[in-house]
Amino acid sequence: MPSSPTPAPPPIFLLKTKSTPHDNYEEYFSSNNSTSYTYKYTPTFVPVLEHHFRTENLAKVRDLFVEGKIGEKYGGLIFTSQRAVEGFSRMVREDVGESIASAASKSLSLYAVGPATYRSLNTLRTTHLPHSTIHGEECGTGEKLAGVILAHYNSLHNTAQKQKRPLLFLIGETHRDIIPRTLTSALLPPEQRIDLDPLILYATDVMPGFQESFSKALVDARRERNNKDNPNPEAGKHEKMWVVVFSPTGCESMLRALDLISDTTTNNNNNNISDDGTVVARKQDDAEKRDCYIATIGPTTRDHLRERFGVEPDVCAEIPSPEGVGSGIEEFMRRGERGCVTA
Repeated sequence: MPSSPTPAPPPIFLLKTKSTPHDNYEEYFSSNNSTSYTYKYTPTFVPVLEHHFRTENLAKVRDLFVEGKIGEKYGGLIFTSQRAVEGFSRMVREDVGESIASAASKSLSLYAVGPATYRSLNTLRTTHLPHSTIHGEECGTGEKLAGVILAHYNSLHNTAQKQKRPLLFLIGETHRDIIPRTLTSALLPPEQRIDLDPLILYATDVMPGFQESFSKALVDARRERNNKDNPNPEAGKHEKMWVVVFSPTGCESMLRALDLISDTTTNNNNNNISDDGTVVARKQDDAEKRDCYIATIGPTTRDHLRERFGVEPDVCAEIPSPEGVGSGIEEFMRRGERGCVTA
């Protein structure tokens, strides 16, 4: 009698557009399906964001390079998102070129938060900014990156004769202010403070139809789990799905799809305000019945869920990387699904 086929592991919903040509999250969770990890998952992408680049601001950066003024005005560039790197990289490749960019890189330091943003920026550095040094690969948060910037950039200006130029902070429309506050803090000696100019390169919106797409993905996954042709339907009912959240944008739609919040006409201390001003209330959460847990790639999104909606994610990755998310989920499941894990 032929053996029953092995069912696919439960999905881990990645609320992002799949990166090309390779996606580190897909590769990580796919490879874990054949390793000794106790809990295995099938990576499933659900795009949530659409980005609109600010062409007028990208043109300002382009002109600084082309006119040879980027190194005169700034001592380095700060990146805290892959999207900012994407817009900057496209501009450098298409509008600046290798020769001009390479010459400018002799006087620029590059700072990137976390391994994913670091890798994206390092690809451009290798081809177009070869004389720049890049820092921040091990920094999982803006707070940690700010500490690296203070130590490194100030070490380049340890003589009174060397003028400390400001840094150019290339950001999205929605961003935290931890880096500017840390670099210019009044608690620092004046000579240690670092000025910076923020410049918005892109705006982010929720992709139309995201909530419906995510709801359908959940329904399809639950239907497949309960399918009568599933070789082990009872085991499937107890398998937990995960959703990995990469940005505060789209959190409300995600929570609605998971049926964790609802509209209410009464505003009290237990209620929160949605993105469109509607009062929302968190529903009572029966952890034993919940079949989809929430992981965030860092504290920014975790705090947004807590403060805006009163929802505590189950895992917050210490480092915004596939490994950080994976180890957090593994620890959460091993210890019996009790409380939020930061790993």
